[in-house]
Amino acid sequence: MNENILTLNHVLEGNTVRVKKLATSGSMRRRLLDMGLIEGTKVECVQKSPAGDPIAYLIRGAVIALRSEDSSRIFVE
Repeated sequence: MNENILTLNHVLEGNTVRVKKLATSGSMRRRLLDMGLIEGTKVECVQKSPAGDPIAYLIRGAVIALRSEDSSRIFVE
């Protein structure tokens, strides 16, 4: 695997990454795709909660909170 690929939940606050792959299925995959989270989409980690879950991301102009469980299945670089 490419060294530059990591999961979205490991992105540090303030950093911007690009989506490489969604490793989800079912309704969660459909929701992510409906939000525009497709390969090549820029995602900025806006804020992590004190407990670390959920995490707020800026995706195509909208701030979306995702649980770590879900963001750990989104591969980025």
